[in-house]
Amino acid sequence: MGKVTRLGVSMEPSLLKAFDRRISRAGYQSRSEALRDVVRDYLVAGEWEDGVAPVVGTVTLVYDHERRELEKTLTDLQHQFHGAIACSTHVHLDRHNCLEVVVVRGTPGQVRQIADRLISTRGVKHGKLVCTTTGEQIA
Repeated sequence: MGKVTRLGVSMEPSLLKAFDRRISRAGYQSRSEALRDVVRDYLVAGEWEDGVAPVVGTVTLVYDHERRELEKTLTDLQHQFHGAIACSTHVHLDRHNCLEVVVVRGTPGQVRQIADRLISTRGVKHGKLVCTTTGEQIA
């Protein structure tokens, strides 16, 4: 990890107790590692707000594969944005329902536009964009 800087943080005891419970459930070995992850999340959110640096997102879709023309429509949309779509994974959940995860990269605006188009496609039961980073801006 190299050189580190130590800092002090003041907070109400009830807030610290709640934080400790949460990080314990998550399996963190120390407050320091948990705080580093909180800071990283904050920085990633900033990348998405700034709207300039390239970002990565995953679009998760759940849909009934028997819905007429839906798979074709989703595939056509992905081909329309082929330059931004890194890959997709298709999972059969049961006899009717499928889950598809599409990895998208580009500016935050481009990634959101693609996610919105996929999620709002008629017949998609549920969709969600998870926003993350390329890692270039985060230490």
